Amino acid sequence: MIILQANQLAHSFGAEDLFEDVSVLLHAKERVGLVGPNGVGKTTLLLILAGLLEPTAGTVSRQSDLTLGYLRQEAVLTFAGQENTVYQEMLSVFADLRGQEDQLRALEARMELGEDVLAEYGRIQTLYEHGGGYDYQQEIKRVLQGLGFEPDQWDIPLTHLSGGQKTRVLLGRLLLEKPDLLILDEPTNHLDTAAIEWLEKTLRTWEGSLLIVSHDRYFLDRVVTQVWAMAQHGVKPYKGSYTAYVQQRELEWQHEETLFANETARLEAELEFIRKNIAGGKTDIAKGKLKRLTRDIVLIEEVGLLGMQGKSWLQIGERVRTLTVNEAAQRIKQLPSPTSRMPKLKIKLKPEQRGSRFVLRTKKLQIGYPDVPLFDCDDINLERLDCVALIGPNGSGKSTFLRTILGEIPPLRGKLRLGDGLALGYFAQGHEQLDMAKRALDEVLAHKPMSKEEARNYLGQYLFRGDDVFKRVGDLSGGERGRLALALLALDEANFLLLDEPTNHLDIPSQEVLQAVLEQFDGTIVLVSHDRYLVDRLATQIWELRDGDPGRLYVFDGTYQEFLATKEGGEAIIKTVSSKVALPTKEKVLPPVNLDWIEDVVDPLKVTAKDKQAHRRRIRELTEQIEETEVWLEQLKFELARAEGEREEVVAQELAVAQAELDSLSTELDELMA
Repeated sequence: MIILQANQLAHSFGAEDLFEDVSVLLHAKERVGLVGPNGVGKTTLLLILAGLLEPTAGTVSRQSDLTLGYLRQEAVLTFAGQENTVYQEMLSVFADLRGQEDQLRALEARMELGEDVLAEYGRIQTLYEHGGGYDYQQEIKRVLQGLGFEPDQWDIPLTHLSGGQKTRVLLGRLLLEKPDLLILDEPTNHLDTAAIEWLEKTLRTWEGSLLIVSHDRYFLDRVVTQVWAMAQHGVKPYKGSYTAYVQQRELEWQHEETLFANETARLEAELEFIRKNIAGGKTDIAKGKLKRLTRDIVLIEEVGLLGMQGKSWLQIGERVRTLTVNEAAQRIKQLPSPTSRMPKLKIKLKPEQRGSRFVLRTKKLQIGYPDVPLFDCDDINLERLDCVALIGPNGSGKSTFLRTILGEIPPLRGKLRLGDGLALGYFAQGHEQLDMAKRALDEVLAHKPMSKEEARNYLGQYLFRGDDVFKRVGDLSGGERGRLALALLALDEANFLLLDEPTNHLDIPSQEVLQAVLEQFDGTIVLVSHDRYLVDRLATQIWELRDGDPGRLYVFDGTYQEFLATKEGGEAIIKTVSSKVALPTKEKVLPPVNLDWIEDVVDPLKVTAKDKQAHRRRIRELTEQIEETEVWLEQLKFELARAEGEREEVVAQELAVAQAELDSLSTELDELMA
């Protein structure tokens, strides 16, 4: 059943067109993720679909009895003028049930008046029970606790809450209201990891429809069953999770690029024939080919390479002047690629030197500030090519630990040793390493000697175009500052990266680029991030900070999925790296970076960190290739059912090749998993 439909939507701000030609269909119980680059108009589209903003063009129709809830990114003004407490606001959702409670109490006092009162009592009690009257207070507690509100916060007036807390209250209210369609704009922005995981579980069993905008790829992967990919000229739907969308999109891009390369080669071959024969014995043939070549070029320019598939020149119905040979050659070179790939960051993180095998060792370490200890640490054994995900509640000391590794804050107790030949690179969450008074160009020039032209070209790789390079750092958006900080980090040529929330403010395409670069990084990484998709793809160790007085950092040697399996399975097992490598019982007095105190007592590991990382990376590659091949197989089966003649034979051969490739990949994966 269609509950919402939009046709040919467009929206403009003054003379600036934000998007156009947007048409979508939403069915009951569908869970949709809306993705697209920053600035394409995702929030504006949500407002239009919710009926809160009129489009410049197009129409939106909704099911007549549709109930709709909308969560804005920021709900600062949502509760303006309201004196409710947090709990009272949740209670207001159940005003009908509370009214029935008052009726039941009033009827209880009149029971002696006869059977009519008793019958009315029974009727209202049935309505009360079916409406959830005996459960709603427990449901309120479940939602508030799930969203991170402790019981001592339930009586806080809404006017005393921060903007982020108000957004969480609004989200809680919407979850309790249970509308037919729930529209969420960045719902994870103000939630910690525990609250996000709770929200994921809640939304996976949501009985209505969902439309979600989020930069949290892991969240989308676990919640949505369909993805709408938004660009300036429309929205394209994809079935499946976010990961399935990425795979389908990549196959489409590859197909578009192959099609463009083949068509360009055909046009150039035609042109070469014309060039050779235009003045020879085949002049008439060459002139006829040039006329057809002109029409093909204009057709591609008018409707695009993909748009011209299955169309003839007569359908365009326009007469044009035949091009000269030189004009045709120039126009072929200028044909735009049909691929919808967005401009990408061109990040290059290449260590200048390899560094030692042993990167970081600690013993009996305590982190914090004088008189304010934050946490004790399991003993750490970090090797080259390891990638650590440092996770834990906000305010638990993750950034402080990174600054301790950098040497900016001394440990309160214990030993911390760095390996030889290390070059550290640091990405600060708040971009504190940037000078807000400088221009972006000046920051690059101050970081590494180069000419202004080289610096401008370098910033261009990080999507700073034209006069963007002359903007003051303080005037840059959060995403632009993040890209500038990454640009400076790449100039360090470090082999040991300390990254504090590197994907904050980056749109999904930029997150994907950073992820791909870090996956290929030939060094060691300690990563603090709420981006669980990134953590899931990179981590070979998990360092988990748990609250306490002081807290404690536990070291888990394994991937994020393995870590989650131990938690979800109820096993209180923290498999420490130090259990594999015995540290000395007596400390030796050694120079700060000399690691003899470790190497004297450590037997070489049979399987190195590089071996483990390569094994895990190959498993991940095989899994992705298998999923892509399965998508390819399904497409070929679909095409085979509709193919005829020679095309049917060609598709059948491709299908056999794809099946053989799938069997080979599956066999290799089985062997690695054994």
